[in-house]
Amino acid sequence: QVQLVESGGGLVQAGGSLNLSCVVSGRTFSRYIMGWFRQAPGKEREFVAAISWSGGTTRYADSVKGRFTISRENAKNTVYLQMNSLKFEDTAVYYCAAQPGVVVTTYKYDYWGQGTQVTVSS
Repeated sequence: QVQLVESGGGLVQAGGSLNLSCVVSGRTFSRYIMGWFRQAPGKEREFVAAISWSGGTTRYADSVKGRFTISRENAKNTVYLQMNSLKFEDTAVYYCAAQPGVVVTTYKYDYWGQGTQVTVSS
């Protein structure tokens, strides 16, 4: 069984930064594509960022390009989401997700964390 636990969310002013972490346990972390998603109140969950096994390939939603950076440390079974220049519209519950495979996908993930709240005040 794969378990994902996010941390690092909180309240921040617009223009500020947060760094989310997600620790994965249960299987070989380095064989998983890792992704971050978010869901704002009243909206559907949306893709934010994803990263390949090696970290050499990343993908981002247009809304966060240039502001967010996804990275991973396979030795620590951890994936990160560094969020800079935060905007009010970034307010959401952020979810970490894992998918065994090779292709860096923006939608197909089998394993999910419980989410961490990010609130950006304007």
